[in-house]
Amino acid sequence: MQFIRIIRTVQLLRYLTDAPLRRRMTTATNKVESFNRFSQRVGFGNQGVIADNNPVEQEKAMKFNSLLTNAVIFHNALDIAGIVRQLLEEGWEIDPEDLAQVSPQLTEHIKRFGECSTHELGGQTEAYDPKLDVDFTQFREQEPAASGFGTAA
Repeated sequence: MQFIRIIRTVQLLRYLTDAPLRRRMTTATNKVESFNRFSQRVGFGNQGVIADNNPVEQEKAMKFNSLLTNAVIFHNALDIAGIVRQLLEEGWEIDPEDLAQVSPQLTEHIKRFGECSTHELGGQTEAYDPKLDVDFTQFREQEPAASGFGTAA
């Protein structure tokens, strides 16, 4: 137990003295909190309360919500990529800094209590194209080294 306290103290001292580490940790924390808010918005039933006391059923409810959240994010990312491709075809210049500010955690188009249509279930979807012709190399060069994240306290 004493060893764990020493590790925590060292990590705390590193956090207090290392400004880039604090920025990276704040950024990572903000991303996780943003995902959790989005996940709560998507899984709105019963105000997010899991009424079952069975741990297996609780875990299933959390995993289903996570799956649904990730599916919505993926769908939004496909829509964003399609719009970017359309703009590029029309001759627009896409600034990577502007595109980096776009989040796939959009909820305005979700009809939480709206209509549900199943007539499209038999249709064939288009193949997913992961290639987006925007140069993000400037962001990769700016990323600070991820020192300090290799071990957990």
